[in-house]
Amino acid sequence: MSIVLHGVPIGGGVAIGRAHLLSQSMDDVVHLALEDSEIAAEQQRFDSAVRDTRKQLELLWGSIPENAPAELGAFLSLHIMLLSDVTISRDPRDLIESQRCNAEWALKLQCDTLVEQFDAIEEDYLRERKHDVLQVVERIFKNLAGHSTDLQFVEDMDEDAILVAHDLSPADMVYFKDSSVAAFVTDVGGATSHTAILGRSLDLPSVIALHHARELIREDELIVVDGQQGVLIINPEESVLAEYRRRQRNWIEARRKLSSIRKTDAITQDGTAIELLANIELPQDAANVLESGAVGVGLFRSEFLFLGRDSLPSEDEQFAAYREVAEATRGAPVTVRTMDLGADKNPRWLNHGAAENPALGLTGVRLCLAEPLMFRAQLRALLRATVYGKIRILFPMINGLGELKQALAQLEYAKKELREENIPFADKVEVGAMIEIPSAALVVGSFVKYVDFLSIGTNDLIQYTLAVDRNDDSVSHLYDPVHPAVLKLISHTIKTATKAGVQVSVCGEMAGDERLTRLLLGMGLRRFSMHPANLLAVKQNVLNSDLDTLAPQVARILRSEDPDRIADLLTQLNAGPDA
Repeated sequence: MSIVLHGVPIGGGVAIGRAHLLSQSMDDVVHLALEDSEIAAEQQRFDSAVRDTRKQLELLWGSIPENAPAELGAFLSLHIMLLSDVTISRDPRDLIESQRCNAEWALKLQCDTLVEQFDAIEEDYLRERKHDVLQVVERIFKNLAGHSTDLQFVEDMDEDAILVAHDLSPADMVYFKDSSVAAFVTDVGGATSHTAILGRSLDLPSVIALHHARELIREDELIVVDGQQGVLIINPEESVLAEYRRRQRNWIEARRKLSSIRKTDAITQDGTAIELLANIELPQDAANVLESGAVGVGLFRSEFLFLGRDSLPSEDEQFAAYREVAEATRGAPVTVRTMDLGADKNPRWLNHGAAENPALGLTGVRLCLAEPLMFRAQLRALLRATVYGKIRILFPMINGLGELKQALAQLEYAKKELREENIPFADKVEVGAMIEIPSAALVVGSFVKYVDFLSIGTNDLIQYTLAVDRNDDSVSHLYDPVHPAVLKLISHTIKTATKAGVQVSVCGEMAGDERLTRLLLGMGLRRFSMHPANLLAVKQNVLNSDLDTLAPQVARILRSEDPDRIADLLTQLNAGPDA
């Protein structure tokens, strides 16, 4: 009998193959009562497992394949750092003594406590860091049990093998990168989890958050993974299997064709040039930007330089990172978003207390303005890097002209300091504001006199406009990029900026969604910034589009406020004669 499961699609097309089940986690841990004389030895056994785990992670960190996603090193570093946290390395030792229990049971008790704490957090990014803790804890558990990860044998598996796991960690991905596996699926994970980020980078068919796949699938069972629709099919019927084999062939052929346009300029059929740029998180990502077909970096999320460490990075450290990106992109534009910390991204060195509603609290540029010395250190580092490339500075989470003017004043102060210290920086530095709050979109006309460019962050704009957390399963179906209110805000921003002669781009997930390329083109967008893995599919749609044909179709979409009508019109738009 066929079983169909639905999860979060990570992309990568369609895979058909035999299931390879990875070992279960700590579900079968038993409680053993210890005598007083046994406690010290049990604590030593736990300490030894932690040390072994650290050695394994450090060894993996030092043997990351050259072609591995750049994010992999950062995530492994985070896991190594988590091992030093007292909640993982010391509290289970205390539980062994206080509960007089075995190390596995103490580790499970502590893990359950940490899970409860993380589940109580409202913000999706921080809540999903729970999975990083679980992955580290499970690796300690495996060392306690005396067996290492069975992913070490992945490279010997058949090419049609599909990994089925409760979870996969960044450390597991080291084995994954050079293997011949066809796909992977997991029970847990969210759209912003590290597993999801790495899955997109690997460009393998993958689906996460399936909940019960590991329980329902048997070893060597035939399964289908649809990484575009987020569907997993166990024991597909022949008719279903034939359809997915057809889809798989089409996907493979489409990938082959896309690779041929990597160096083709993104120009529409009517001769309009479109700029396609890449989003990056770490300096190492920059090396592959130009190879991906991008013409520059449209969004460098600089806050990743501040996360996963015990202290604030110095100005010199930041300068070195920005210089690395500037030099790697060889004169191409690099838009650096100033640190978008707070809310769901709180480094442990940043102590502002727990906000009742973090998403509406001290975050983005608000936090920067509340910490002017920290903010100015970053601005100074960015300005110093402009000597080595075309660095552009982007302020996040601006809610109105007042905040924008304050941020610009801090930038001028940083320039003044550098001049007084005779430290060089470029005479002309382009500055922009992110439009990701509805209030900013509505008053964007007041921004255009003060900025060189605007960048629409659709992820937050959608969530704030619709009051929907897209990672909350209970309301995620309401997260709608083509909701008429969202489209009106985006259209208004593009039109206002274009009329004022100010460059505007979209850097959120909508930019990399090939189903929305023609819609955004018809709204007047000429600059898209996205994950490099999405770039060629978007370019293909650009090459096959005629703007004169798109404009009246998109105008009809923007006039409609009926979701069903918009969906129908969007289907027609993407199925036009020039599609």
